[in-house]
Amino acid sequence: MLLAPFTVQARLEVADSIIARMHHAAAQYAEYVHEYRAELYVKAQLDIIRKNRGFRFIPGLFRTEKDANRFIVETYSDLHYTHPNIYDQKIKAYTGTLKDARELPGITDYFNVNVYAPYLLGERLLSPLAPNSDKYYRYVVDSVSCDSLQRLEYRIRFIPRNKSFQLIEGQMTITEGAWSIRDMSFKGRFELLTFESHIQMGDIGTDKEYLPVQININASFAFAYNVMEGYYEAHLAYTDIRHKDNTPADSITRHDYNLTASFALQCDRKAYTRDFARFDTLRPVPLSSSEAYIYKRYEARNDSIKHQPTDSLKASRKRMWGTVGDLLLTDSDWKLAQNATLRNSPFINPLLVSYSKTIGTAYRQDLKLNTLLRNGQSLHVGARLGYNFTHKEFYWSVNGEYLYSPERQGWLRINVGNGNRIANSRIIERLEKISTDSIIDFDKLNIDLFQDLNFEISNHIELTNGLSLAVGFMFHRRTPAEHPDDSFREIDLPENVAEGLQANIKPQYNSFAPRIRLEWTPGQYYYLNGRQKVNLKSRFPTFILDYERGLKGVLKSTGAYERIEFDMQHHIRTGLLSNLYYRFGVGFFTNQNETYFVDFVNFRKSNLPEGWSDEIGGVFQALDGQWYNASNYYVRGHIAYEAPFLLLRHLIKYTNHVQNERLYLNLLTMDHLGPYMEVGYGIGTFVFDMGLFLSLEKFNRIGFGYKFTFELFNK
Repeated sequence: MLLAPFTVQARLEVADSIIARMHHAAAQYAEYVHEYRAELYVKAQLDIIRKNRGFRFIPGLFRTEKDANRFIVETYSDLHYTHPNIYDQKIKAYTGTLKDARELPGITDYFNVNVYAPYLLGERLLSPLAPNSDKYYRYVVDSVSCDSLQRLEYRIRFIPRNKSFQLIEGQMTITEGAWSIRDMSFKGRFELLTFESHIQMGDIGTDKEYLPVQININASFAFAYNVMEGYYEAHLAYTDIRHKDNTPADSITRHDYNLTASFALQCDRKAYTRDFARFDTLRPVPLSSSEAYIYKRYEARNDSIKHQPTDSLKASRKRMWGTVGDLLLTDSDWKLAQNATLRNSPFINPLLVSYSKTIGTAYRQDLKLNTLLRNGQSLHVGARLGYNFTHKEFYWSVNGEYLYSPERQGWLRINVGNGNRIANSRIIERLEKISTDSIIDFDKLNIDLFQDLNFEISNHIELTNGLSLAVGFMFHRRTPAEHPDDSFREIDLPENVAEGLQANIKPQYNSFAPRIRLEWTPGQYYYLNGRQKVNLKSRFPTFILDYERGLKGVLKSTGAYERIEFDMQHHIRTGLLSNLYYRFGVGFFTNQNETYFVDFVNFRKSNLPEGWSDEIGGVFQALDGQWYNASNYYVRGHIAYEAPFLLLRHLIKYTNHVQNERLYLNLLTMDHLGPYMEVGYGIGTFVFDMGLFLSLEKFNRIGFGYKFTFELFNK
């Protein structure tokens, strides 16, 4: 009604003024609430719209009876928030028609929302109130009205400029003068979840003005022709709110890296209850008739099951096939004792498969045993089995870790296993000397001659916050992978050279090397979970110095050497939705005595799937794996830039599923390779990650590489 007499130009000017004031106020309010404690009540109704036999194997979902398709869950929790964006939630009471407090995967984060923060959910879903968010949203003043005190309220719609799961669409109400949010409604999609959320803020003039008091969410989860819908209602009752101007002097500051107070919410185990009757006193709103009916049907179904005769043989077969199905398709947890659990990854799982040009197709399987001891100490034993179909090689490793000083991250680790096949350094040196090519073509050679059985013991301790020291030793036993007469069959070498190489191959090579690793991350934020120290992020790079000295004669060691490597890694947030990752590394093998094997720690490629991690990966995707052991030195650098809307939005109209695009630059120099460069482009979705890479060797030889990994449910 206010804008009716205005011209179109005048309306645009008023809208621009309102949006500018809104963004300015949001930047102030984002940090105004430093800390609060609240009691959070959540009521959820879950409806299965469609399901098939694969429903029970979807990670994160729950098992249901065949005739049950509607459920209700109620939880009562303590919630602790600390700026910036640290939420600690502990459930202390639960009731419902499911065995556990389960919900649609990922929905819990939607109750921990600061509407004034740049991101609504952690570091995803860009807020329309974020600074400079007008690059991603268009704003329209939809209507103007007055509240009960005759203050103007503007209803503003925000619309994404691009189709993306990183952006939301909706509207919000802002009060003139205070320029604070009264309510916000938005909808969007993230991964497999489609959602609509409505947030009601506290009244103006109260200490809850900048905090949500009620959140309603309608969500739908769809995967493989299975569809679930959830209707959530959350109420927050605040018990303690501390603003920027009344925060005690001893509270958390930027200079205090210990954030334990933000994660120290403790719940009395004795207070945890599943008593349905007690929720009559906890509910801020009573149950509706349809919700009460769900409880009645649940009780009737349980009574009917108790009085039905059971076929013991049929029931045992059902349990057996259910267990077999779990082993094949889902993560399985087995409680062996009160404080001991055994977990295995599913035997049939595409998430553990990767494919790339240089390593081919590979698969792995993990098994972990975790035991909690007294005083926060723990014992972890794990096994990894894997097979590379391209190399036709089986890999295995067994490791044990005893955490004896959890507050200083002190652990003793033992690891034994086999690694990638590796070539003898002397053989590579001879081949390099007689090679007529400027660049060795490993595709024409067959020099993966030795299998590697390795054993490592190391002790790790944190000297001070962010600075840690690991000391131990490595033992390798390397034996020929095949008969020496067959090793050089496919290599076009003079007969006398081949015979000389074959004659010098020993049946076994041992190496024993003490090792020291120093790692430093300045400004390391952390918190204590009981006695266990848990590291968070830092604004500074991580520096790593790794030194190893091979000793001849110890445990029949056949050669002496020194290995020294330096590595630096850093992740920088460069904008609202953009990130920059860089890594620099250098390594040397020096003081070689007789035969040795070039086996760097920071510069290597695994022949098993390891997932996709740009900030610490730093792998050359188009470089043959044998180059990693072909030089006694390397110097490398990696840069990756990640952001949405880089290239695809100019080529493809709809790019919803592409969460991020990545640009890569990888540089390397080493013996007989010279300047080597890779330029790459990749996309990241919630289902898979894919990258394409173009390589250039000595500025005259062009190569191509690629990588593909599954990311669905891979958290």
